[in-house]
Amino acid sequence: TFTVEEAVETIGFGRFHIMLFLIMGSTGVAEAMEIMLIAVVSPLIRCEWQLQDWQVALVTTMVFFGYMVFSIVLGLLADRYGRWKILLLSFLWAAYFSLLTSFAPSYIWFVFLRAMVGGGVSGHAQGREENKQIIAMCSCSNAFLSLGKVFWLAGSLLIIGLASVVNPTIGWRWLIRIASIPGILLILVFKFIPESARYNVSTGNAGAALATLQRIARINGAAVPEGQLREPAKERRGRFKDLIHPKYLRTTLQLWIIW
Repeated sequence: TFTVEEAVETIGFGRFHIMLFLIMGSTGVAEAMEIMLIAVVSPLIRCEWQLQDWQVALVTTMVFFGYMVFSIVLGLLADRYGRWKILLLSFLWAAYFSLLTSFAPSYIWFVFLRAMVGGGVSGHAQGREENKQIIAMCSCSNAFLSLGKVFWLAGSLLIIGLASVVNPTIGWRWLIRIASIPGILLILVFKFIPESARYNVSTGNAGAALATLQRIARINGAAVPEGQLREPAKERRGRFKDLIHPKYLRTTLQLWIIW
């Protein structure tokens, strides 16, 4: 018998991991563009709607409020229904509300719609974490994990560059529409991303997990180990109160403060 982790290590790092890295890493570009968008749009909506400082600040606050609330909800749903479904849903959600934002007739609608965009963007983390975990199983992948930070930087630079051209010419509404394009394009390539083999095997769907591993092996020009795929031992799932258990409380507080 063999586990998913043993299979991934046997298959090794190859073309599939590079493809997954580029697709999932690109979610960082789309996410950075949507988050940084507020910084380059705020001065314009301030003038258009005659906003006060606290009203401009509230836009950013509500984006991250939506991010915070929906990240909890989407995380729970991903554990139950799989990361692929939630990742696709989050991109559809974010693209839809981002496009709607460009038609916002008033400040109140703008704040609400951007909060919804923040909620959708929070689901992108499901793809990034799966990407990290799959690549991290391969012993030769440290450089790729470090390069993942480049995507967020690229998205930030891209939205600033676009704003410098689009805002003075066709306006901030068109900037929002253009910024939603990367997220829409990523939806089209999601069919190349398989559901997590670890998720499938943990839910008792060993057949689907094995099919995913065989597909990865085929793309990499390798083979899965011989034998039967073994389901992991059932473990108690983590709960929120575990974070504030005396054993982990110090680490939890440190991470919260850092973030």
